[in-house]
Order: sequence, then C-alpha cells, then structure tokens
Amino acid sequence: MARPQMLKLPEVLVELGMSRAAFYRMRARGLAPKLIKLPNKQIRVRRADLDAWLSQYEQTAA
Repeated sequence: MARPQMLKLPEVLVELGMSRAAFYRMRARGLAPKLIKLPNKQIRVRRADLDAWLSQYEQTAA
C-alpha cells in the first residue's frame, strides 16, 4: 500500500509516538519537521520532509 505524500498532524503524531503538546514544544524550539499550513488553516507534513527530518536523527550502531 502506498504511503500518502501529505500527512495530517495526527498521523505524524502517531508515527512519532508523540503528543500534540510535545510536538508544539519541539516546534517552538525550531526542532520539528517542516510544516505546511493550508489556506483552510489545516497543517500538513510532506512525507519526504518527515523522512528527511527523521533520518537526521538516525544513529548507527557503534
């Protein structure tokens, strides 16, 4: 099954295992993935942006 290219914030939160409050604290510190605010005020995250953001936190086994 193909993954959607644009994710809703609740989908991002489930994938990250994070609460909305924790996500917004991280965003306030400039540490969250890039968000897109649509004209109707809804928030989306591009799958590619989320994947790139996650990859910067990957650690290889030492």
